[in-house]
Amino acid sequence: MNSAISTERQGNVLIIVSDNPPVNALGQAVREGLQKGIEEAASDDSIEAIVIRCEGRTFFAGADITEFGKAPKGPSLPEVCDAIEASDKPVVAAIHGTALGGGCEVALACHYRVAVPSAKIGLPEVKLGLIPGAAGTQRLPRLVGAEAALPIVVIGDPISAKKAEHIGLLDKLVGENSLAEDAVEFVKRKIGQPVPRTSHGTANEDGVKDPQIFDNFRAKNGRKLRGFDAPNAAIEAVKAAGEMSFEDGVKKERELFTKLMTGTQSAAMRHYFFAERAANKIDDVPADTPLIPIKTVGIIGAGTMGGGIAMNFLSAGIKTVILEMKQEALDRGLGVIRKNYENTAKRGRMTTEQVEDAMGLLSGTLDYADLADCDLVIEAVYENMDVKKEVFAKLDSVVKQGAILASNTSYLNIDEIATATKRPEYVLGLHFFSPANIMKLLEIVRGDKTRDDVLATSMKLAKRIGKIAAVSGVCPGFIGNRMLSPRQQQANLLIMEGANYWDVDDVLLDFGFPMGPFQMGDLAGIDIGWHRDPSKVTTVREALCSVGRFGQKAGKGFYDYDEARNRTPSDEVKKIISDFAEKEGHKQRDISKEEIKERLLYPMVNEGAKILDEKMAQRASDIDVVWINGYGWPLYTGGPMFWADTVGLDNIVAGLEKHKLPVSDYLRKKAEAGEKFTR
Repeated sequence: MNSAISTERQGNVLIIVSDNPPVNALGQAVREGLQKGIEEAASDDSIEAIVIRCEGRTFFAGADITEFGKAPKGPSLPEVCDAIEASDKPVVAAIHGTALGGGCEVALACHYRVAVPSAKIGLPEVKLGLIPGAAGTQRLPRLVGAEAALPIVVIGDPISAKKAEHIGLLDKLVGENSLAEDAVEFVKRKIGQPVPRTSHGTANEDGVKDPQIFDNFRAKNGRKLRGFDAPNAAIEAVKAAGEMSFEDGVKKERELFTKLMTGTQSAAMRHYFFAERAANKIDDVPADTPLIPIKTVGIIGAGTMGGGIAMNFLSAGIKTVILEMKQEALDRGLGVIRKNYENTAKRGRMTTEQVEDAMGLLSGTLDYADLADCDLVIEAVYENMDVKKEVFAKLDSVVKQGAILASNTSYLNIDEIATATKRPEYVLGLHFFSPANIMKLLEIVRGDKTRDDVLATSMKLAKRIGKIAAVSGVCPGFIGNRMLSPRQQQANLLIMEGANYWDVDDVLLDFGFPMGPFQMGDLAGIDIGWHRDPSKVTTVREALCSVGRFGQKAGKGFYDYDEARNRTPSDEVKKIISDFAEKEGHKQRDISKEEIKERLLYPMVNEGAKILDEKMAQRASDIDVVWINGYGWPLYTGGPMFWADTVGLDNIVAGLEKHKLPVSDYLRKKAEAGEKFTR
């Protein structure tokens, strides 16, 4: 055979074994080996059955990502799957670990499937803006029915072996430590019986008898699927499995797959797939840098942010101490954490035992001395430089040497904060996003003196607590908030010049953001930072606060809200804005949605270019990771820098100049050279 695939005989059973670390990806050598293994079995009369299994930690976990974008070498996966299914001798897939994407399609092409209870099976291609391309959308519904197939193909989350057995995707669960033996015993019992070919299955008739299955699925998942091309193509493919012959259904799948593969959305989502992995690599920090053990974490501040940060560590099984100034604030903070966990348990996402385990790792204190033995302390107090420096000076005097001291600041200078200590090399920023126990992004801010092991430990820890991390240099607002600032500035100017504030929001909603800047203001509360003097009105926000329009919590902010918090534009607010515009000498005019879009998004790209030029981000794709995970930039556009590449940097420059907005030298040079940020 070849180095990736070998065969061995066990009596009258041929076992085809893949050993292609780390995840038995279905690269060319594996595909060729599988095909030759099937041919070997077919040509040997003494072989009566076949087992396909994998060495290492998993069954075939999907395509070989190193082949992405390269000319394919045969045999193709569809050819291999067809060869497996065409065998007249029974073939069983013996599954452990994960059978994902192409791995699931190989399993579907087999006549039978057995798995260990810990296995997971799925078709996650939709997460790369694609659908399965080796008849997965046709075989799966024929095996389990359209209703059971839809979430697997359209949402893309893997299912447990138990669930797979329940819906008929697996024939049997076998022993966790006896998969190889049990698979052989299973297939021996099938010798002499007609082989059940998945392509001949009829379970997909449920979608023909009840077409509402598809409408109900769309209605239930509409919000999750909004803006994405691949899920809609996946629904179409599953529907085709019920309406067409297998051959025609496969042609339809191929047509839909090719259209997606050559489209912008899949290119954007594949870009993001690699971007997230690249963000973990710090170019000038050796991969083998020794890490600092983190066994106990201290958090300063038990408010919304501090409590949310603490939950990340507790959920990861890390002992956590929260410090507050007053007992009442501490009790309230600890109570909120417990309530959050109990609500998660009520929704079935945690057991009562897990809640108690997490809470058992948590302790509260009013005394800095109780943080002395922490390996990492994160400050999450009021966003004020003097306050933060005071906190860091105290930490420096009590926390053991060698511990990491981190600030959750979203804007302030980490290097200045570090001057309050005698160990600036152990100081860095860990900027969590609110709500901190839910939001995936963690901006890790590298100070001028931050040590390599401090940075490497923080990156590794981010993964341990389920975060997606990106490294930023020290600059106002770091990567995310720095780019948000010019967008907010333009949003405020646009409404002064005559744009309706709801049009500004709607442009971003149409683009794919979950909300626009004025909706966001209403949600957060317009009165945040308000001086509380109704007679002092110097901005639109102050004018809104002076008449009690504090946002959603008051039932009115920029918008009026009903009991279900549905928004309606307000005549009162429109008048407040036009009065302000007149007072400031802005002439009102009609502003197109195209101008709104360009003025909101192009300055962000320009700021991103400056961030790259100043080396505040290592690579353009890191900026995309920040904006997709922290600010709701739509994944299917690939992030602001990838999106700029698809628009064309020359068009971005021309748009900025048209609207008399600044153009950075870095952006201009890239545009003039016909270059891109991300490729």
